[in-house]
Amino acid sequence: MTISERLFSIMEEKHISMPELSRLTGISRHTIFDWQRRGTNPGADKIMVICEALQVTPEELLIGKPVDEVPAYDQTVSADGIDLQIMRDYLELSEAKKKRLLAYMSMLQNTKE
Repeated sequence: MTISERLFSIMEEKHISMPELSRLTGISRHTIFDWQRRGTNPGADKIMVICEALQVTPEELLIGKPVDEVPAYDQTVSADGIDLQIMRDYLELSEAKKKRLLAYMSMLQNTKE
């Protein structure tokens, strides 16, 4: 399921129309209609505002499930160099930013190169 398909499914579940989503997010009705008509996905700059309006997490919109249901990364990480810096930076993030980062990483893992 694509992000736009998930978006419209969530909107249907929550009984939110395109005009209502437009009002809640400030995104034009025409843009939202185009996502549905063309099957295109919202830009990264719109994801968080959509999630806030629909009261869903980025993980639910991007991958269809909460972070705690995403399989854990099972490879060993070396605790030196860049890996250590990434871990330090991650630990300093707020919980909301950690969830956003994990959702973005999951999305990257699911994209073709």
